[in-house]
Parts: sequence; structure tokens; C-alpha cells
Amino acid sequence: MRKYFGTDGVRGPVNQYPMTAEFSLQLGRAAGHVLTQHLPHQPHVLIGKDTRLSGYMIESALCAGLTAQGMNVHLVGPIPTPAVAYLTRSLRADAGVMLSASHNQAGDNGIKFFGADGFKLPDSVELAIEAAMDNLPPLPAALAVGKALRIDDARGRYIEFLKASLPRNMRFDGLRVVVDCAHGAAYDVAPHLFRELGCKLTVMFDRPNGYNINKECGSTYPEAMCKRVIAEQADVGFALDGDADRLIACDAQGQIIDGDRVIAILATHAMKHGQLKGGGVVTTSMSNMGLEHYLASIGLTMHRSDVGDRYVLEMMREKGCNFGGEQSGHMIMLDNNTTGDGLMTALQLLCAMRDEDQPLNLLAGSMKLFPQHLWNIIMPKRFPLLKEKSVQQLIKDSESSLKGEGRINVRMSGTEPKLRVMVEAKDEMLMQSTGKHLVTALTHAVHQKNQG
Repeated sequence: MRKYFGTDGVRGPVNQYPMTAEFSLQLGRAAGHVLTQHLPHQPHVLIGKDTRLSGYMIESALCAGLTAQGMNVHLVGPIPTPAVAYLTRSLRADAGVMLSASHNQAGDNGIKFFGADGFKLPDSVELAIEAAMDNLPPLPAALAVGKALRIDDARGRYIEFLKASLPRNMRFDGLRVVVDCAHGAAYDVAPHLFRELGCKLTVMFDRPNGYNINKECGSTYPEAMCKRVIAEQADVGFALDGDADRLIACDAQGQIIDGDRVIAILATHAMKHGQLKGGGVVTTSMSNMGLEHYLASIGLTMHRSDVGDRYVLEMMREKGCNFGGEQSGHMIMLDNNTTGDGLMTALQLLCAMRDEDQPLNLLAGSMKLFPQHLWNIIMPKRFPLLKEKSVQQLIKDSESSLKGEGRINVRMSGTEPKLRVMVEAKDEMLMQSTGKHLVTALTHAVHQKNQG
């Protein structure tokens, strides 16, 4: 059983356990020891963060724990999560850390670790860190502590890495692009990247102040971006989340192009250019049945993993696939990076538009989605509701009512006390009525469990 780590590192409200300065210092000591204990040299750990106010506090505390344990620390400042994955490899660091709560509001923060290879840590290593938290290693001698230094050109290095993922001489001159930076980690990187590639750019939400990250903007609030695309008569819009590892796009008509449609576009494009490996792609249990039918029609297999980009990645490596993603907008292109990368996804979409000489709506129109809806049931606290037989039977009965022409997925959020209920079916009315009935029943079950 995990005590601190969730599906994407340690996360929670700031100044509430475990997201406190004291915990962060101890975590730095424990993680630094576990990740680097067998190295023949003094370890180096890289730390990046997004733009939330608490980043200063968590960064300082974590840095203190790492240096106290004898590690040298590279501080790269506000930068996207995928940049940390890349720079950990590029700078030959022994581990990387990203301080972010992704799409959550500014009052939350999180700590997630990368190994020297740029991949997120496997469960076994996270459990070893948790064990070390309960039995902290001894401190080294006074003159064996580590030191911290700042890397000033980290953003520039990442921009050059992103551009290198494109075909040689590929530019996007004349394309009108709107980008919503979510007042987050890509506020500086994204505008420079698109302008250097020739885009006629409109930038939104690129003035972080520590409090406004993800506030009614970014990938979870793409409406403003869609309206701006129409107003500017742009060709495409991109909305990033707070740490820029996911992307939601919209076409010139302001219509959302979600992760499933992006997977269809990029998988088709990669297959045409002989770049798709493993004979298919990896998605999650949340992906639309329409995507599965479309991929089968072009000869590709769709593998479903548990929800969470770490589980997508695990199955990609198991199946030999180099492309996978989530409906929420995480796309992993293993030939380029080891984690989801919103800016790289945007570049590949622009590349597909340029290569095919088609607007985004036509590229996205090849796939027909089943009507689908996601409901969130807020819980007062996390408890194992889905293990109860009465709840399992309730879900089973609801899915039976779809008569094999749809499906239901109910799961606990990996990062928040929420029950996520996804229902899809060929018929819109059947999907809505089934979903509303199930959500009402589950909400009642939550209240009963909480009162009991």
C-alpha cells in the first residue's frame, strides 16, 4: 500500500500534509538516498517547477534535503515537465524532479521524480523511497554535503530539442496559431518556439503571478482559446495545462479536438511515413470506441491501459509501441521523449496539417466518435467505494442496459477525491439517461458511505 505517492508523484494542498516544507525536506533526503546510493560519483539531481507560488517553498525544502544528503542540485526554474525529463538525460543528471500539480489550481502542488533515463519512477522505487522516509539514512560528514547551482539556458535547450523533433527545414510560415499557456510552465517557452518556426502567433494567459495558474484557462478551460481562434480567424488553437505535458487543440471553427482525435491524426500520419512501431497505439480505458473502430479500419491495433500516462507508457514498452496517449491530451512519442509533451504534440499536429495540406477539422473528421460523457462525483474523502458488491452490481446493471452498444467506466481519480463516471453509447439519448441514472445512484451511495 502506498502512503504518499499517487499515480503521478506526491500531490496535495499546500501546507497540508504531505505537501509541507518539512515533508519535502525529508522526501529530498529519502529520494536522494534511494536513487543514488550505488553511484561511484557524487550524485547530481535536477529540479524544475511550474509557476505556482508554493514552488519557491517546496523547491527550497527539497533542495535542502538533497544537498544535506550529499547530492548536488541543478535548479532550472519554471519549465515544462517534459523539459525536465529531457534535461535530466541531456545534462547527465542522476535523477530529475518536477514540482507541479499539473492542471490543478494554485493552492495545490506536487513532486514527481524521474530516473536518469528520463522515465518516471516504477512502483518499486517509489515504495523504496516511502520506506526510506520512515527510516531516514544517516547524514554525511560536514564537508560532504552537496551544492546547488542554477542552469540559466534550460529553456533554450528545450526549445532546440523540440525543433529537432521536426523534419529538417520544416517551418510553419503563414499558419495562424493561438496558444493558451495557462499562466503555467510554458509561458515563456511556447511563444518563443512557435515564433521561431514562423507561426503568426496570438498568445493567451502567459503572465503568471503565482496565483493564476490554470485559473479559468488552459487545457481544462479551453473555451476562451476556442473563442479567440474564431475572433482571430486562426487556423488552429492549442491549450496547454499548468506543466505543459498535455494539450487540447481546436480547429479553425473553434471546435475542440480532444486527445482521441489527436491520437487518430498522429497515428495515421506516423503510419503513412513509416514511423509507427508495434502495429498500433496504446490508449486507456477512457478512450472512445469510435477511435478503436477507426484504428482497426486502417489496420492498427488499439491497446487499452489503466488511466494515467505512466500506465500508458508501461504498456507501450510492453507492446513495442512508440506512440500512445490519453483522451485528456497526454501524448507520448517515445522516439522523441520519455513522457507526455504538449508542445511536441502541437508541433506534430502542425506538421500533419502541413504535410497533408489540410485544415485540422478535415484531418479530425476521419474518425467518428461515439457519444460520450464524463461525470465527476466529488467525495468528502477517498474511500474504497468501488470494492463494495452493491456498487459493482449497480455498474454492471447499468452497462447491461446499453445492450452491447456502449460501455461504462467508473474509477477513482488518481489525484483528487473524485469518482469519475464515463458512459458512451451509439445512441446519445440512451447514453445520457443511463449516465444520469448511474450518477444519481452512485452519489447516493457516496453519501450513505460517508454518513456510515
